[in-house]
Amino acid sequence: MMTRMDPVEYLTRCLGFLVLLAALGVPVGSRAAAEMLTVAQQPVIDEKAVFATVESISVVPARGRIGGTVAQLKVREGDRVAAGQAIAIIGDEKLVLQMKSLDAQIEALQAQANQAQIDFTRTEGLVERGILPRVKLDEQRTALNVADNGLRAKAAERAVINEQLNQGQVLAPADGRVLKRLITVGSVVLAGDPIVTVAQQNFKLRLRVPERHARFLKAGDKIRIDGAELAGEASKWGLIDLVYPQIEEGRVIADATVEGLGEYFVGDRLRVWISGGTRPAYIIPSSYVTTRFGIDYVQLRKSDVTIDVPVQRGRGLPTPELPDGLEILSGIHAGDRLVQP
Repeated sequence: MMTRMDPVEYLTRCLGFLVLLAALGVPVGSRAAAEMLTVAQQPVIDEKAVFATVESISVVPARGRIGGTVAQLKVREGDRVAAGQAIAIIGDEKLVLQMKSLDAQIEALQAQANQAQIDFTRTEGLVERGILPRVKLDEQRTALNVADNGLRAKAAERAVINEQLNQGQVLAPADGRVLKRLITVGSVVLAGDPIVTVAQQNFKLRLRVPERHARFLKAGDKIRIDGAELAGEASKWGLIDLVYPQIEEGRVIADATVEGLGEYFVGDRLRVWISGGTRPAYIIPSSYVTTRFGIDYVQLRKSDVTIDVPVQRGRGLPTPELPDGLEILSGIHAGDRLVQP
């Protein structure tokens, strides 16, 4: 048989239990406070979906500096290159023949310079002994200077031809990736002909936005890429760098930077969410919503009583501060206190 407890004794036991919990360091009421959320209406970005393409900042050609025949081609489509890297070699048989001719002339001039030095030394000794007049020494000195200057002139001319041969190397104009080879080994090219095209390394998203949204678009706005567009990865955020002041075919062009954007496929199309203005909305974490029998509920605290209230959910509105943000269209009002299930 149960006995009825005196109210004073019951309160005394409850107070004693709370004192014991405080002595043990157990927080009282902190869990309920931590899971309480006060609903507030906040402005959110009205996102619009547009298509963007992955494009390089600029596509530059690597050009040959001399004419001739392509002897080597060291890259193919998709290869990454660094600025100044040799990607092809152009050979010119005429330059090789000129080099051989200059080598022979230099050898002949070297022999003449050696002979002029010998004659000058011999004449200098005879002049010192008084056998020959000093004018002969001046003539030999002049001949030696002429031979030396002729040798230096041919050596300089040979250096010019050698530099032209070195310019047969086609160098990458910038860091990036090879998009297309325009020639093959054995092709005859002229000075200035493009050999390959290189896309610069820093890739951007180029957006094409309908002109009716142009007034909402400005540099510094955030954009979002769904994870579904990135092979299941998490959603990525970026910033608009530049809005071009020209409308082409009813669309505004803008460039955006996104960290970790793929750098292989140039021209890859992605769906991007941009700002189309702002509107008020109720945004709560998705963990506060439960679904039973196809109906969504939130737990609402009123006068220390928790009740389940049906709500109509909208689409997810993730933000950098609230990755699991969910819009609630109806069922809650500003000032309501929600409890996490």
